[in-house]
Parts: sequence; C-alpha cells; structure tokens
Amino acid sequence: MKVIEIPQYGIDNLRVAERADVQPGAGQVLLRMKAATLNYRDLLTVNGAYGPSYKLPLVPLSDGCGEVIAVGPGVTRVKAGDRVATLFFQNWIGGEPTREALGTALGGSLDGVWRDTVVLSQEGVSKVPAHLSDAEVAALPCAALTAWRGLVVEGGLKAGETVVVQGTGGVSIFALQFAKAAGAQVIVTSSSDEKLARAKALGADHLVNYKKTAAWSGAVREITGGRGADHVVEVGGAGTFGQSLASIRVGGHISIIGVLAGASNDLMIPFVIGNNAKIKGISVGAREHFEDMCRAIALHKIKPVIDKTFGFGEAKEALSYMAGQGHFGKIAINLAA
Repeated sequence: MKVIEIPQYGIDNLRVAERADVQPGAGQVLLRMKAATLNYRDLLTVNGAYGPSYKLPLVPLSDGCGEVIAVGPGVTRVKAGDRVATLFFQNWIGGEPTREALGTALGGSLDGVWRDTVVLSQEGVSKVPAHLSDAEVAALPCAALTAWRGLVVEGGLKAGETVVVQGTGGVSIFALQFAKAAGAQVIVTSSSDEKLARAKALGADHLVNYKKTAAWSGAVREITGGRGADHVVEVGGAGTFGQSLASIRVGGHISIIGVLAGASNDLMIPFVIGNNAKIKGISVGAREHFEDMCRAIALHKIKPVIDKTFGFGEAKEALSYMAGQGHFGKIAINLAA
C-alpha cells in the first residue's frame, strides 16, 4: 500500500512510502480510502509537539472516508460496498471516556489514514449520510464530532440560547452550523472581516472582529443585553480563555477544545466560582455520539465547508497551508488520486 509517513518530526520530513498490503482478519474491514481532512492536531503531531508519545515512522491523520472492499469473518456492522468514516477513537464506543479508549486514536497512538488502503476493526468505522461527498464525510470524525459533543452532548444546547464561536476553523464552523440547526443565536469572532462575512453567509447572527475589539467579551455582553452567552466554543486556549470566562452568563458552559493561542494560563478561580461556570474539556467523542450526529446532519442536510483540497502526495503543501491559518473550514486530501 502507498502511505504518507513521518520518519522524523517536521513538515519537511514527510514522505511517500510503500508498505506491505494487509487483509482483514476476524472482525476487521479493508477500506479503499477516498478522502481525508486535516486537523490542527495533525500539524502538532507532524511537528513533534507530542514528543516521544508516538512511535515513528507514523502514518498521520485520523479523519477519513473510505469504501469497504473486503470484510473478515464475523463482521456484521458493514458490508462490501458501504461508504464509511474512520472513527477518531477506534475503541470508544459509548459511555464516559476511559484511558484505554483514549489510547486508540488514529494518527497518533495508532497509524492513521493517509494511505490508499487500511484495515480497521469493524467497531472503528461508521456509515455516513448519503448526501455528503467523500471529502465532506472525511470532515466529520474529529472536527464535527468535537463541536457536536461540546455543544449538544456536554452542553445540552437548546433553541434560543446564545453560542460564541471563536474563529472559522473546522470545529468552529461546525459549531456554527449545529447551533443554527438547533435554533440558537450565534456570535462569531475572527480577526478577518472577510471570514466574518463568510460566517454570516452560513447563518451567524453577530460578528466581532477581535483585532478591532480586543475585549470581545464586552461585545458579547452588549449583544446579550448584559446577560452573557450560554455557550462558548473555546479554541484559543490561554490567549482567549479569560475573555471566554467574561463572556458567559451565570451557569454558562465553556467547551475547551483547542490551544491555538497558547497552552497554559492562570485560572481565574474566583471568577469561575462566582459565575458558577461549567468548564468541560472536549477530546472528540464516542461512536454513539458520532452516529447521533450523523442522523442530525442527514435530517438538516448540513454540508461541511471544505476550504481547499490537496493531492495524495502534497503532504508538505497541505500542512504548510494549515500552518498559515488562512483556511475557512476544512482542508481536504484526495486519497483516491
């Protein structure tokens, strides 16, 4: 099989390699990969941000769409010809996360999906909405599911509530789409007026350019009549967490998803206590969450936003494009070419 692998950390070290073909064993499926998408976590992985946690050479990427071309003995969840998504955590089926389940992440603990074929457990794939393209399916396993779990599963999002979405990356755009489908009001922050205009076209109700309004929590308070937002999708980390805390209502919910603006900061404990803030770290989700989400996507005919698509061998170009942070939505890889 043909793969992209990380022999040494660093974008410039990514290479195309050949590995032995494999066949599915009991309970396994063989997929012909069609498409994949990038997450910020993939950029961190390639650059060695997780240190010695992963064994090299490593095949990166967790999020893919493939066609089942063969199944092993005992497979009942899918059949040859089915189109499926690869699940981020291969062994988190449902319930609360466990250390064991979180140790089965594709493109990290396990080799990922940047390859032309892959063998996975039948438990680690799921059927997908028919109205989506292969690249759109590949956008779901991490970014979409993270937004869904943060807002719906953990946040209990309700119609009429207000959601603050930071930026216009993959998770944030899915959060915007899910919130609007649920009947919520959405406030989007970005440093780009052009990106804010695109977010408005997707249904955003209010726009805040944080380069022009650095203390954007004040704008959120004004928009909500002083009450504060019900939910904040926090992707910035240390650089934005203080503003997120200042933005929420009493009892509001913050889904901590990323660290784009820094990984550590002093926690304002008195503010957290006084505001009765609900703060939840979100690391993707379980298969049952994914399948619930896919039913909602099919019902509302939600279409993931694909910014740009690269070819199989354009690994350095694709990761460099992500590092430039100019994208809106998801960056896709055509694995069938």
